[in-house]
Amino acid sequence: MTAPTAVSFRLRLPLLCAALALAGSAQAQSLLELFDAARGYDATYLAARAQFEASQAQADQARAGLLPQVGLGAVANASRRDSELNSLDGNSNSQSVTLSASQPLYRPANRLTNEQAGLSRDIAQARLTQAEQDLVVRTTQAYFDVLAADDTLTFVRAQKTAVAEQLAAAKRNFEVGTATVTDSREAQARYDLVIAQEIAAENDLRVKKLALDQLVGRAGTAPKPLAAPVTLPPLQPQDPQAWLNRAQEGHPAVLQAQRAFDIAQLETQKAEAGHKPTLDLVGSYGVSRAPSGITGVNGNIRNHTTSIGLQFNLPLFAGFAVQNRVKETLSLEEKARNDLEGARRSVDQAIRSAYFGVVSGQSQVKALEAAEASSQSALDANRLGYQVGVRINIDVLNAQSQLFQTKRDLAQARYNVLLGNLRLRQASGVLQADDLRPIDALLAK
Repeated sequence: MTAPTAVSFRLRLPLLCAALALAGSAQAQSLLELFDAARGYDATYLAARAQFEASQAQADQARAGLLPQVGLGAVANASRRDSELNSLDGNSNSQSVTLSASQPLYRPANRLTNEQAGLSRDIAQARLTQAEQDLVVRTTQAYFDVLAADDTLTFVRAQKTAVAEQLAAAKRNFEVGTATVTDSREAQARYDLVIAQEIAAENDLRVKKLALDQLVGRAGTAPKPLAAPVTLPPLQPQDPQAWLNRAQEGHPAVLQAQRAFDIAQLETQKAEAGHKPTLDLVGSYGVSRAPSGITGVNGNIRNHTTSIGLQFNLPLFAGFAVQNRVKETLSLEEKARNDLEGARRSVDQAIRSAYFGVVSGQSQVKALEAAEASSQSALDANRLGYQVGVRINIDVLNAQSQLFQTKRDLAQARYNVLLGNLRLRQASGVLQADDLRPIDALLAK
C-alpha cells in the first residue's frame, strides 16, 4: 500500500465511525425512555401486575370471615284446600320477611385465614417486584443487543472500506509489477468474505431491532450509543459478602419462600383448630302474615319476631379427618421449610456468580483496551512493512481483521459489564428502575 492510501485509511475510519454514530443517534431514545415504554406495553409485566391486583383483592376476601354477616330473606306461599265438607274449602296465603345477622366471636380458623391473607399479599408484592426487575434486565439486554449489532455492522463496513482500499492497491501494484497476482486474489477473497459478513450483520441488526420494538411497543427504535470515551462505573461494594447481606434483607424470591413457610405453619394451626369450638353472636327480626289458626278469629294475623343469642358448636368426632389433615399440613410445612432453604442457597449462588461475572468482565474490558492499542500498533507496523516489502498483503488484511474484531469484542464486553451490574443487583434483590440512570448518563446526548 502506498503512503497516501494509508493516510487516507487513517482519516476515513474515524470519520466513518463518527458518521454512523451520528446517524444512529438521530431521534434516538435513552434506556430509561424505552423502559418506561416497555412498562406500559410488555404483556408479561402487565400480566404480572394484573395478577398482583387480583391477589390483593383475594387477600381482602379473607377478612370477611371476621366481619358480621347480614342476610334478608322473604317467603310467600299460596294454598288451596278442598274438603268433603264444603264449609272447610277455601284459599289462603302467607308471607314472611326475615332479617338475620351473625357476628363471629371465637373462630380460630377464620382468624388464621385472615393472617394467611396478609402473608399472601406480601407474596403478591414480591412477585410484582420480581416481574419489574426482570423487565429492567430484559429491556437493557434488548437495548444493548441492538447497540452490539450496530457496532458489528459499523466495524464490518469499516473493514469493508479498508479491504476495498487494499484490493485497489494490490491491483495497482500488480499492474505496475511491484506485487504478485496472489496479493490481488487474497485481497479479493477477503473483500468477498467481508461482503458476506456485512449481509449477516445487517440481518442481525434488523432482527435485534424488531425484538426491541416488540418489547417496548414502538416501531423504529434507535438506542443511543455509549458516549466516547467510555468510562465504566466501578463495582460498589467490592465485596461479595456485602451483596449477600443485601439479599438477606428482603430478596423477593427469599421473601416469597419465607411467607410461604409462614403460611404453611398457620395452615397447621388451622388444621389443629378443627378440634376447637366456635362461638357466634346471632340475631334475627322477622315479620310474618298468615291466616289465623285460632277458632273464632277470622282473617290474617301479622306477627313480629325478634331473637338474639349465642350459637356454640363443639366438634366431637369427624372420622379422623382432623388428625389426617394435621399430618398433611405438617408434611407441607416441612416442604415449605426446604423450599425456603433452597431459595436461600439459589440466591447465594446467583449472587456469587453474578459478582464474579462482573469482576471478570471488568478485567476483560481492561485487557481488550490494551489489545486494541496493540492491534492498532500491529496494523501500523504491517502497513509499513508492506510498503517496504517485508510484509505481504494478507498480513495487512489479517491485522485489520484483528483490530476490528478487538474493537467489536471491547464494545460487547462493556455492554456485558453494564448488564452484569444490573444482573448482580437483580440477584441481590435490590434492582430498581432508578438503577438505569447511571447507565443513561453514559449514553450519547
